[in-house]
Amino acid sequence: MPKPTKGPRLGGGPAHERLLLANLAAALFTHKSIKTTETKAKRLRPLAERLITLAKRGDLHARRRALTVLRTNKDAAHVLFNEIAPLVAEREGGYTRITKVGNRKGDNAPMAVIELVLEPVTPKKRRTERAERDEVKSTKSTKAEAPKGEKAEKPVEAEETKVEDTTAEDAPAEDTSAAEAGAESQAEGEAAEAAAEDAVVEKSE
Repeated sequence: MPKPTKGPRLGGGPAHERLLLANLAAALFTHKSIKTTETKAKRLRPLAERLITLAKRGDLHARRRALTVLRTNKDAAHVLFNEIAPLVAEREGGYTRITKVGNRKGDNAPMAVIELVLEPVTPKKRRTERAERDEVKSTKSTKAEAPKGEKAEKPVEAEETKVEDTTAEDAPAEDTSAAEAGAESQAEGEAAEAAAEDAVVEKSE
């Protein structure tokens, strides 16, 4: 069983609804923009975009399928296939635009303007999901590597300071040993000089 369309039916029955939507689509293709109720505009949008997709195909079968919807509106079908289809050839969907324009005087029904989007398309660079994921991973890895590098530099600096401290500690020890050696050599020299002087005095006597 086909799923019924959500929302209230337009017109008195299904046949009336089909004719109503066909006339709205023909008016949209002919005038490029029409003002109607918000409910009718939302119901017209999928039908109009499906017909534009058929017009982009442009073959005889697509033209016959469009005429089954538009029925006797052959002028609208001609405009659709010969004028509108070339203008939206590079656009991938989104051929219509709905703009709310406030409520109608009298019954206070919400009104909207539905129009065709015929502006030229500016092509954008397509980025695959995999490329985006790779970019995110690379940025995360660079951010994670930066703190690690800083931490790695700190131990090197600590080792350098330790080496300097150890050299500073070794230096005083070497100085003291050198001073002791110098003191011992001075004492020996004085003793040798004293012994030489005693020997000279004894010889003279």
